[in-house]
Amino acid sequence: MTHPSLRWGLMGASDIAETRMLGALRRTGNSVAAVLSSSPTRSVEFARRNGIPRACTVVEEFLTNDIDAVYVSSSNDMHLSHVRSAAAAGKHVLCEKPVALNLVEATAIIEACVAAGVTLAVNHHLPAAGTHHTIRELVSCGAIGRPLAVSIAHTTLLPDRLRGWRLSDAPGAGVILDLSCHDASVVNLLLGCTPIDVAALTATQGSWQARSEDVSMAVVRYGGGVLAQFHDSFTTAYTPPQLVVHGEEGTIQAVGVMAPEPIGTVTLSDSVGTRTVDVEDRRHSYDNTLRAFTAAVHESGRPVVTGEDGYNALAVALAVRESATSGQRVVLAHKTSRGQTGESTRERR
Repeated sequence: MTHPSLRWGLMGASDIAETRMLGALRRTGNSVAAVLSSSPTRSVEFARRNGIPRACTVVEEFLTNDIDAVYVSSSNDMHLSHVRSAAAAGKHVLCEKPVALNLVEATAIIEACVAAGVTLAVNHHLPAAGTHHTIRELVSCGAIGRPLAVSIAHTTLLPDRLRGWRLSDAPGAGVILDLSCHDASVVNLLLGCTPIDVAALTATQGSWQARSEDVSMAVVRYGGGVLAQFHDSFTTAYTPPQLVVHGEEGTIQAVGVMAPEPIGTVTLSDSVGTRTVDVEDRRHSYDNTLRAFTAAVHESGRPVVTGEDGYNALAVALAVRESATSGQRVVLAHKTSRGQTGESTRERR
């Protein structure tokens, strides 16, 4: 079903807005009416480079009638303020991950959008990819039997242009809130069961002067005794990013699928042998995210990653960070419905 396009505003003149989201918005038939930045120079230059009609520094000036929805990619500590303002103005919200810096703020974001009656989605793009949809279908149809373990290698060498705040001690910096929350968004939806507890270690490995962790390894236990391993790194240039799902009756190996581009292969190994699984949907994950968001706005679908899904991914990432910091296993509580928040507790390993 084709829905009317939306008029968008960009809350944050960010790298991801310029290099990823702007192109996806235009590919999917949407328009961009305005960009907001606290820096007048940055907002004007961003608008000029990208052909955006309005450059704003004041939120109230930005949230006018030529905008139906906003993409929030401002600094993580500004998400709550910006989402509240947008929701109060009746604008639908696609918020960049992590949805917030803590679970109290994440709950407040969800509640603000519910109270205003606007759609909220979180830009965890990976679950929108055709490769991940194919993997979820294989698991749900029993192709590998009962799932036993999941292993993710979300590994890269951080590009020069991104070696700024991600390596600082700013709120939300470090590999965990940048990559581990993405892993959780994938595995939470893949398994469809509750993350129970987390044990994790981190390190600083890069040649740069990082003030936050640039590599993390974590084990998350899910319901039914399924164990998930997350290896997240800014420091490994030659480790193929991949997702592996082991079951009682087979294994799915998906190489190159931890990226927004429509790439990667999915193979299935079982008693019959090993073969490549066809992935029908090779559209960009951001495009799929936007199509689902537009359908939700028009009440004919749901976002790929809802506010509650974003909360649950954040809960896992925060537990990873807490475990690595405390040296203790962290027990999670899962968000199952609006208005209910979870807390973590520590237990000695």
